[in-house]
Amino acid sequence: MIRVTQSIWLDEKAIDESFVRASGPGGQNVNKVSTAVLLRVSLDKANLPPAIRARLEKLAGRRLTLEGDLLIASQRHRTQERNRVEAMESLIELIQRAAVAPVRRVATKPSFGAKQRRVDEKTHRGRIKMARSGPMDRD
Repeated sequence: MIRVTQSIWLDEKAIDESFVRASGPGGQNVNKVSTAVLLRVSLDKANLPPAIRARLEKLAGRRLTLEGDLLIASQRHRTQERNRVEAMESLIELIQRAAVAPVRRVATKPSFGAKQRRVDEKTHRGRIKMARSGPMDRD
């Protein structure tokens, strides 16, 4: 089990790890060694609470497949191990972000005094602009 938060654990059986050839720099090594890692996380097997799973699916965006799998790729580094660590950190960070419930917004109204100050300011600005016009323009 992989610990995501104090109360959330991710089952290792839900994660399928594969290595592919990375694009980009790497010299002669890039054509011989598969250093890029591709994590496929089955959300059905992950046993996440429904609310967290729903937020995770929304956060995942294009990384979510039609089968309900989450794909995370890492190819920044030149070694499998560093790419594996980065992909796991990315997965854990994504689940941690999904674990934080959004704060519900409480609708508020401006107070009577705030409305009055706004109207007074508008009236004041209108009088200033009216004073700028000449005597012929007031008609």
